[in-house]
Amino acid sequence: MGILGLSKLLADLVPTAIKENEIKNYFGRKVAIDASMCLYQFLIAVRSEGVQLTTVDGETTSHLMGIFYRTIRLLDNGIKPVYVFDGKPPNLKGGELQKRAERREEAQKQLDKATEAGDTEAIDKFNRRLVKVTKAHMDEAKELLKLMGVPYVEAPCEAEAQCAAMVKAGKVFATATEDMDALTFGSSILLRHLTTSEARKMPVQEINYERILHGLEFTRDQFIDLCILLGCDYCDSIRGIGPKRAIELVKQHKSIETILEKVDQKKYTVPEDWNFDQARQLFLEPEVTDPTTIDLKWTDPDEEKLVEFMCGHRQFNEDRIRSGVQKIKKSKTTATQGRLDSFFKVLPTTYAQKRKSDEPKKADGAKKAKKGGFGRKK
Repeated sequence: MGILGLSKLLADLVPTAIKENEIKNYFGRKVAIDASMCLYQFLIAVRSEGVQLTTVDGETTSHLMGIFYRTIRLLDNGIKPVYVFDGKPPNLKGGELQKRAERREEAQKQLDKATEAGDTEAIDKFNRRLVKVTKAHMDEAKELLKLMGVPYVEAPCEAEAQCAAMVKAGKVFATATEDMDALTFGSSILLRHLTTSEARKMPVQEINYERILHGLEFTRDQFIDLCILLGCDYCDSIRGIGPKRAIELVKQHKSIETILEKVDQKKYTVPEDWNFDQARQLFLEPEVTDPTTIDLKWTDPDEEKLVEFMCGHRQFNEDRIRSGVQKIKKSKTTATQGRLDSFFKVLPTTYAQKRKSDEPKKADGAKKAKKGGFGRKK
């Protein structure tokens, strides 16, 4: 689910934190990709197009097609992708997972009715709601990535949290996912639409975390509290508080604790035994693997094993797979050019630091102006 309504809220309130970009402009960048989100996109997209890619035994293969060709597209544009897979869900997510299971059960009932009525539009709609990324999907994707020479990381818990930790540690440039909670975990840069189909012609949306905090005039804790009020995966939200009201309350009261003291609880229904503080702590200190211990290596693809893996009972076209392998090999030779900024050490500058450094210049400028200008004789 991510954070309800956060993308629209940021677009309305801090548009300067969001910019659109072309994929080619990320040449030479290392990007951590939320693998489960990608697999879900691929499974949904193929169902939406009315095509079911399966093996001779009826097993789905659309997730493999998606990983293979989209990864090649990234490599072809000089991007170094590293896929991050979910580990065990945190205990707090149990309620959300239960809700998802109930929604799938309801979707199955609606699908049965639509099938009986022969309603093709409804069949397609409820089929998409039943899509689920399984352990088998993830295991196959990992095997494919290994054969392609692309690294992957198995997170101990949430993939978005692991991606954010890798970005903050400077291991990668950005997190690529559609889920906005990567920002709640503190990812400096979030890239949306990076792994969508080229045919959809969607620009990459780059969201800058520091600019969000600066534009909203929030601390990290206040931003996390805003996300909890909007609605996250780890706890319920206060009924009756929408995005606009949530912003007002955080700006006025600074924390959920103070909001609870001041808000009219007859007008706004606070969940019983609300565990917002546990959710907040999960965002502040998620369970992740120390990024400094992660060794990322992009290696040569194993062409013959790739062909065997994709073209055996999975029935992919051998010529196309071999053609894809050649593109991977070609991308490795062009990627050696690298980005110009990789030759220099660039230190991050926060808005607060920039304002501080600017203050002496302004004061110095004012003094010179009083004396008759900058270096001019009277």
